[in-house]
Amino acid sequence: MNPKRNTVSSVDADWKHSPERSNMFWLRVMTWISIRLGRRVARVVLYAIAAYFLALAPTARRMSRSYLRRVLKLSPPATVGWHHLFRHFLSFASVIHDRVYLLNERFDLFDIRVHNQALIDKIVADDQGVFLIGAHMGSFEVLRAIGRKQPGLRVAMVMYEENARKLNAALSVINPSAQQDIIALGHIDSMIQVHELLAQGTIVGMLGDRSLGNDETFAVDFLGDPAELPLGPFRMAAILKRPVLFMTGLYLGGNRYDIHFEPLADFSTLPPRGRALAVQAAMTRYAALMAEYCYRAPYNWFNFFDFWQTRVTPQAKPSTDTQ
Repeated sequence: MNPKRNTVSSVDADWKHSPERSNMFWLRVMTWISIRLGRRVARVVLYAIAAYFLALAPTARRMSRSYLRRVLKLSPPATVGWHHLFRHFLSFASVIHDRVYLLNERFDLFDIRVHNQALIDKIVADDQGVFLIGAHMGSFEVLRAIGRKQPGLRVAMVMYEENARKLNAALSVINPSAQQDIIALGHIDSMIQVHELLAQGTIVGMLGDRSLGNDETFAVDFLGDPAELPLGPFRMAAILKRPVLFMTGLYLGGNRYDIHFEPLADFSTLPPRGRALAVQAAMTRYAALMAEYCYRAPYNWFNFFDFWQTRVTPQAKPSTDTQ
């Protein structure tokens, strides 16, 4: 299947252009409550936040129902009840809230368990730069807990410039020192920065399940229906000839997180020809791993937009990439 280039539309970029439902003032208030009053007291507020989305966010509610119908294998969609939706929103609110503590290195508050730890141990021991591709599933910030045990582990995040700006603004409120190692895409030297970090043995993290409206995408099967994923993260790993791991930090309720690592692709041994096919194979495996972990922890996937939308877009010319 050939890549497609999406045209920018209000629907394609819903997730990027939707109005912010919080502002810096309320973020400061929530951060103060969380740090001063403790996690147990602050979590009471999360139920109100989940109820707010359930009552007053019809688009998010509809998209949550569309996803849950697939992952819970319910039919017709009406069988996805209000309790399913509330649990989905509460999981999202809980993960966002826990960022306050994780970014302030309060790992003592959590029960964090790591699976396939040997994959990360080898990377640190070999001082090998690698791509870590996750998704908007669970928490990426729990990876910091591993860094506490392994001081040699350094992680940098690569993201779209607008997302980087928003994240830096949020981090300035939660913990200004956590703003390090965020690389914004779209600059002339973005790829050079990524290459230099990899050469230093840094783990470069990216999220591979959202695209901007003008990205080239590749259609994969996800939870039984075709969905288009951005080619960019996987092409970058292939161009820089690096191995890629899949990572997800699943929230299992209370203070429990499970971190899972899986081998995804190794572009370091890519033959002279066949980069395009290797990228597509990696993306197919990525979608399969996402589905596997969605089935394991169905309330952990946080894409509240029309992920399976059929786009009517011109098809790109067949790839002539032979590098």
